Amino acid sequence: MSLRGGRGDLRDWIGDHLDPLEAHAPAGGAVASDFDLSKAYGPDEVDNPLTPAAVLIALVERDAGLSVILTRRADTLRRHTGQIALPGGRRDPGEAPWQTALREAHEEIGLEPAYVSPVGLSTPYRTGTGYLITPVVGFVRPGFSLTPNPDEVAEIFETPFGFLMDPANLEEHERALPNGETRRFYAYTHEDRFIWGATAGMLRALYDRLYGAAVA
Repeated sequence: MSLRGGRGDLRDWIGDHLDPLEAHAPAGGAVASDFDLSKAYGPDEVDNPLTPAAVLIALVERDAGLSVILTRRADTLRRHTGQIALPGGRRDPGEAPWQTALREAHEEIGLEPAYVSPVGLSTPYRTGTGYLITPVVGFVRPGFSLTPNPDEVAEIFETPFGFLMDPANLEEHERALPNGETRRFYAYTHEDRFIWGATAGMLRALYDRLYGAAVA
């Protein structure tokens, strides 16, 4: 379906390709991960529990089409300094993923939950740092204002959803790890911003949910 279709039809179409908001496990058990392109670089075999987390894939309904709210992480953070991210964080006990995503988006960028209509859950994503992230897809009506939390966010910006859902823009890169192994990962380059790692992996997994396997 075209991303420029009627807003109601587009919401319904995207929602039909996602898991229900209250789902606790993905349909079919599918999980994307940091290890998808680097099978040798995989999780330790030790049976350590993963930390549950959630992010908001916020689809802003602009006149020119949908756009996605992204952030650049603060330079003072201990991990993933300066990287492009989706707003989100750890789930508190008893929270559903969509509740975590809305709470974290409000805490990180000041997005009022009243402007967001969550429509479903995309494929969970396992990170190399031990998190299992549930992406929550939500439509955001215009009129909101955003204020970055300076302890967590250096910048807030929007990237066209159509660009991120075009497989021609999906890149593969590799970097050497401190132990000498090579890690491959997905990325997008839009204007002067490099969107990579877990953020790119979750966006690619959403493409797969909506359109089928991406052409790498």
